[in-house]
Amino acid sequence: MKEKLACAVVGATGRMGQHVCRLLSLADDCTIAGATEMPGSRHIGMSLAEVIGLPGQQALIAGSLEDLPDPFEVIIDFTFPEVSMRTVEFARARGVRAVIGTTGFSPQQLIHIRESARDFACVCAPNMSMGVNTLFKLVRDVALILREGYDAEVLEIHHRHKKDAPSGTAVRIGQILAEAWGRDYQQTAVFERKGITGERTPEEIGMQTLRAGDVVGEHTVLFGGTGERLELIHRAQSRDCFAQGALQAARWLRNRGAGLYDMQDVLGLR
Repeated sequence: MKEKLACAVVGATGRMGQHVCRLLSLADDCTIAGATEMPGSRHIGMSLAEVIGLPGQQALIAGSLEDLPDPFEVIIDFTFPEVSMRTVEFARARGVRAVIGTTGFSPQQLIHIRESARDFACVCAPNMSMGVNTLFKLVRDVALILREGYDAEVLEIHHRHKKDAPSGTAVRIGQILAEAWGRDYQQTAVFERKGITGERTPEEIGMQTLRAGDVVGEHTVLFGGTGERLELIHRAQSRDCFAQGALQAARWLRNRGAGLYDMQDVLGLR
């Protein structure tokens, strides 16, 4: 029988961190080997049982991965770019695998992650859910069919606390559309329309962002043609779909060598 997959969770008391910890605690083939929070957090030195009510989870929350006493095979990180970049450096130095679901990376940070992943196995994806990654494939397939005479608009809605806009998922959808249509995403994405904008150009990809309440996440891709429109919609009703994907990625990484992967690789959707 295989040993349980030992995972360290970065940002364990955050919205996504808590979901990841709960699902890890329920999984028969995984274990929480350690958890971290930002230095200075009031939760450092407390157990996951105390902080988020996970029975039997007595490991103490540390201020960094370096401070975790028990060994682990995979790091799971849904935090912020500056935190995740430190996770990348740790994983690279120690040869530990990493699953990163953080969004909002700059182009330079993404290049650094790709170069660093030559030395360790990493799944880095803007969205870990099976449904969203199926949406990515559908968007590409539809865009290749509706090449002429169709406009594309991407609309995303998230909770009021989300830091980055558009969401990493929406950006990836925009990039997929641009790739399928042979365009430069940075040059053709339109993030705001106000005043006398003139007619919509055939090349532009509309990127619209809404923030309200406690919406977990919703993405709509609209293809508008003459006399018709086609819409592809994904709605996340719980963060568990993202956490489940992260666990799936962690399991998949166990038998992978160094390199940068995403959920399309994990799910076999290439």
